[in-house]
Amino acid sequence: MQKATKNQIIENDTLQVAIEALAKSIARWTDKPDRIMTAISGLSFFRRDEPTQPASAMYEPSICLTTQGAKRVLLGDDTYVYDAHHFLVTSVDLPTVVQIIEASREKPFLGLILKLDQREISQLMVDSNLPPPRPQQTSRGMATSVVTFPLIAAFHRLIDLLDEPRDIPILAPTIQREICYRLLVGDQGARLRQMASAGSQSQQIAKAIYWLKSNYAQPLRIDDLAAQVNMSTSTLHHHFRQVTAMSPLQYPKWLRLNEARRLMLTEKQDAAAAAFQVGYESPSQFSREYSRLFGSPPLRDITTLRQMTVNDTA
Repeated sequence: MQKATKNQIIENDTLQVAIEALAKSIARWTDKPDRIMTAISGLSFFRRDEPTQPASAMYEPSICLTTQGAKRVLLGDDTYVYDAHHFLVTSVDLPTVVQIIEASREKPFLGLILKLDQREISQLMVDSNLPPPRPQQTSRGMATSVVTFPLIAAFHRLIDLLDEPRDIPILAPTIQREICYRLLVGDQGARLRQMASAGSQSQQIAKAIYWLKSNYAQPLRIDDLAAQVNMSTSTLHHHFRQVTAMSPLQYPKWLRLNEARRLMLTEKQDAAAAAFQVGYESPSQFSREYSRLFGSPPLRDITTLRQMTVNDTA
């Protein structure tokens, strides 16, 4: 028993050292609060020097790590918190509300996102003799898990390639494949395998999500969407809510409203023009649904966001 405890202490110390080393590597590439896209496809870094207000965000299929600080993600009524010892994995595109809850100038929030390639996961499942997946507790397309030393070590080697740009095209895909392997044989392997398995209900929901993302401004008939992904309407409703924590009707509404918000904020469109462009025919309905999602009417919300942007850059 004492030997097992001693080994566990050594493993924990080794993992902590690896996490701190990864934090230093990310800090090297993030000298100001921002999202940094790297030369490695699908890999980006984040830094924030203070906690943030809740904000809408779309999570793509990805793994998210933070080496310092903590972040809270709300998906429907579910709450996910990840920090230096827990990672977040997302298997489909999910609308969420996010908030950095631990960050300071002395100890900024430092994190990374690596997008997951479903084709790579599918190919890995075909090519490799993977062990049986571990039991999965829920069908949600999002979950948190405890970080492991092999996963942290793989990410460290991936980031190290940024110092050797010539090596990235050859070595980065190999390390990214290793990261996918670590996920597939870990606690969330079953979740990722279902999404990548042809004909599975999870993959059918992923196809429905892809269609909704591509056609969110168009009129939606749930019966047509169900037929397109070879599901009954009731089955689509049930499994869509299991994966995304929202209904097939709520999902495109979130997309429309967030795109309208972007059009007003970054392209300076007025509310009526933005509403029409994303598929609304009634400005009053748009304003009501916008206020319900973002907490204030369009004009007031955009004014607040612009003021926040000015303060951040001052």
